[in-house]
Amino acid sequence: MGTATTDIVREDARGNARPRVVIIGGGFGGIEAAKTLRTVAVDVTVIDRHNHHCFQPLLYQVATAALSPADVAWPIRHMLARQRNTTVLMGEVRSIDTQLRVVQTAELTVPYDYLVLATGATHSYLGHDEWEAVAPGLKGIDDATRTRRRILIAFERAELADDEIERQRLLTFVIVGGGPTGVEMAGAIAEVARQTLPPDFRRIDPRTARILLIEAGPRLLPALSEPLSAYAQRTLTRMGVEVLTSSAVTECHAQGVEVRGNLIAAGTIIWAAGVVASPAASWIGAARDKAGRAVVNPDLSVPGLPDVFIVGDAAAVNWRTHQLVPGLASAAKQMGRYVGEVIATRIRGSSHSRPFRYRHQGDLATIGRRAAVVNLKHLHLTGALGWLFWSVVHIYFLIGARSRFAVAFSWAWQYVTFQRGARLITGTEPSQHR
Repeated sequence: MGTATTDIVREDARGNARPRVVIIGGGFGGIEAAKTLRTVAVDVTVIDRHNHHCFQPLLYQVATAALSPADVAWPIRHMLARQRNTTVLMGEVRSIDTQLRVVQTAELTVPYDYLVLATGATHSYLGHDEWEAVAPGLKGIDDATRTRRRILIAFERAELADDEIERQRLLTFVIVGGGPTGVEMAGAIAEVARQTLPPDFRRIDPRTARILLIEAGPRLLPALSEPLSAYAQRTLTRMGVEVLTSSAVTECHAQGVEVRGNLIAAGTIIWAAGVVASPAASWIGAARDKAGRAVVNPDLSVPGLPDVFIVGDAAAVNWRTHQLVPGLASAAKQMGRYVGEVIATRIRGSSHSRPFRYRHQGDLATIGRRAAVVNLKHLHLTGALGWLFWSVVHIYFLIGARSRFAVAFSWAWQYVTFQRGARLITGTEPSQHR
């Protein structure tokens, strides 16, 4: 089947064809770039393989049945519906021709004058891509619902198991990676097992579940200070989570993981150990670092391609000495806003000489009920105050009043009742997990 070329050409007030800006990726960076161009005389096309924008910081709550997918994801078309200069296309990008200035999808050839690549990152299995089948990561709604299914099915199968060894394996949960996602997942699974599920089962006691958090480095949350890292580990330990630091996973399969030459039998493995950039850099032949991120100029353009920009997790952007801008939502939004401003300035006939400067807004991670760590420039919080601050910040950054109200109500209900309302098992699991 052949492809068609989009032929929508609008004109400005003087009758000239307006510049065309194509944004690939509807994540934080892409959406922010599109919104920044809402009043500029350009035609914006946003292309994403999904129809929704996902608030990734709360995916772990979908994975642990605290929230439903609709609480943390919104249709991209609805988000940009009021921007009359913006068209949204759902499609998979196949290639980019920087000479002809076109983006090729399976169905369309989309021309551009300015191109913004905001394609994010995916899971990195450290050269063992075969581990993905048994140890899913957490980057999208599909990942979150698949992980939720595996967690809940583990308890269901344990209820059916007659063999005690098999029952113990099914009730063992391993989280690989001690960053924010790993810490949050470990704490949430501990709460599900210790507080939410015990009244629901008769043949097993979910409180006997074994939860392990495995980190290859010397401590959890390495981006935070040592006192905050130590607090997180103490809190998880009090919650019944076994924390193994300086412990690299050397094998990962359907029966469990191997650490230091020993097999840890587990029914559920969750990967939170690392990410690799999307293949955006390879689409345009850009130089990449070891993590696959494109090396960009100070204005986030690609060397040799001044009208092509890369933002978010797909870009390697210098921040401090020997340190890159971290892969955080706030960083992606800052990059998207900056690139939108650069394009707007160029279209207006001016030069934009100010290089991108990342402003770090702090690090936050929740550990469990009334426990979180907050690391801002002049403010460090832990415990209930940290948890309250974390909750308010995340509710504030949700999109729309409905989502803010729904999430706030869900958290308040869970706080009072210890219950999680999204405990639905949908879909099927591969046979090797039975």
